[in-house]
Amino acid sequence: MIRLMLTLSPVVCICAGLCLGRICGIYMDFRDEISAKAQKSASRVFSLVSKLLVSASVIFYLYYYVQHCTWVTSNAYSSPSIVLASKLPDGSNTIIDDFREAYYWLRMNTAEDSKVMAWWDYGYQIGGMANRTTFVDNNTWNNTHIATVGKAMSVGERESEVIMRRLGVDYVLIIFGGLIGYSGDDLNKFLWMIRIAHGIWPDEVDETKFFTRDGNYRVDDLASQTMKNSLMYKMSYYRLSEAFGGSDPVDRVRRQRLSRPYAESIHLDVLDEVFTSENWIVRIYKLKDPDNFGRDLVSIGEENLAGKSRRALRKLTRTKPDTQLNLL
Repeated sequence: MIRLMLTLSPVVCICAGLCLGRICGIYMDFRDEISAKAQKSASRVFSLVSKLLVSASVIFYLYYYVQHCTWVTSNAYSSPSIVLASKLPDGSNTIIDDFREAYYWLRMNTAEDSKVMAWWDYGYQIGGMANRTTFVDNNTWNNTHIATVGKAMSVGERESEVIMRRLGVDYVLIIFGGLIGYSGDDLNKFLWMIRIAHGIWPDEVDETKFFTRDGNYRVDDLASQTMKNSLMYKMSYYRLSEAFGGSDPVDRVRRQRLSRPYAESIHLDVLDEVFTSENWIVRIYKLKDPDNFGRDLVSIGEENLAGKSRRALRKLTRTKPDTQLNLL
């Protein structure tokens, strides 16, 4: 959108100048109203007042627009895209440095030939700041590659693992703003990933299945099963309950509340979390190595989860021996 504004701004400025010149030519010409013959005419007085009102209104709006542009420039366009300016509850300014923090971690803690799968918005940043290879970037010339990444984010872990192995993925980077209310995260862009993937694989990625039965885009307990099973959803909400100190986690962007038991049940089988930034905006996962015995990672994860449930159940139902029992 910003690129489109920059492209069209010269044309808009020329059109605005022509319109303003026409308005000034009509409403700022007072020669007829101040002539000696027109001073006694009531219609001339009314015309003079009307022109003065219109001229004053135009001058006021031009002045207000200059002030507005100055404010927008200083608040919205004065910070680089990887450094976010924010305000604390007391009104003081603060800097959210999660992007630079994450890219520095990638640069210092991963191999130089590591490949990072992320949405194309962050391709140039990862390449420039972390010096790591990405599969899609802001060039967006290869629609099939973008659709492949979108499909890997949209499908379940088992299908996504196949795609990532084929691409040679080492790490997966996502942006999640649900904890602090950063609206430019990947879940807000998720529908575009789904739509682009649907354009290439309409039989495998169905956009309608990511909505609820009443057509709502939900991410809480009422989300569709397809949404809950998607890799993007699991990576976003994995361990989120730990950040809320035992209460129900809340997505502050979508303004939806996840129940604590459900949030704690979200787990990953094919990825390991290796980095989460200070404000949880950037989350990085590492693709697990294949199992030594050739077993499916998802099946192994489900077996481990079932084993933990059985052990927890045995712990709850286990009774202590009655030490006060008198033996005969």
